[in-house]
Amino acid sequence: MLCKPDLQTPTIKDMLKTYHNSKLCSNQCGSSLMQTIDAPLPLVWSLIRRFENPQGYKLFVKKCTMVAGDGGIGSVREVMVTSGLPAGVSVERLDKLDDEKHVLKFSIIGGDHRLVNYSSTITLHEEEEKYGGRTVAIESYVVDVPAGSSEEDTCCFANTIIACNLRSLAKITEQMVRKAK
Repeated sequence: MLCKPDLQTPTIKDMLKTYHNSKLCSNQCGSSLMQTIDAPLPLVWSLIRRFENPQGYKLFVKKCTMVAGDGGIGSVREVMVTSGLPAGVSVERLDKLDDEKHVLKFSIIGGDHRLVNYSSTITLHEEEEKYGGRTVAIESYVVDVPAGSSEEDTCCFANTIIACNLRSLAKITEQMVRKAK
């Protein structure tokens, strides 16, 4: 479930401060969303880190083609979006991939949508046993507010997509854990 874990845990506070504390310009908006997942961090990370396969957990991705690179930093992918969204294609670049700290950052660099200067960071960490021992995914973003749109509408759209993706990630990895038992 999408939730706000105990923000007093040192790891979550550090992750938020280090990776999810973007400065916004006057024409930008952004947010951070969290999802607690009842699956081990290595399993969750194995889906997140596959830049070349966002459809592995993102519901609104129909197809992904690598335009440049092999899925490492600097790689560029072209994502075909499912019908019904106000876009068809998104071109995205992998800006950071840290397997040790479980951080992935990407930017949208093109496409037929209104998400201009969009940058997203997702981090994973394990809760301490006393807080449940689960994986917490935190995803934040910054994006320009398009002309003719409001900050509220822009954030609402982005938050809806991210929340759906995070719930899907939880559902898929939790099902994998159940099947493995």
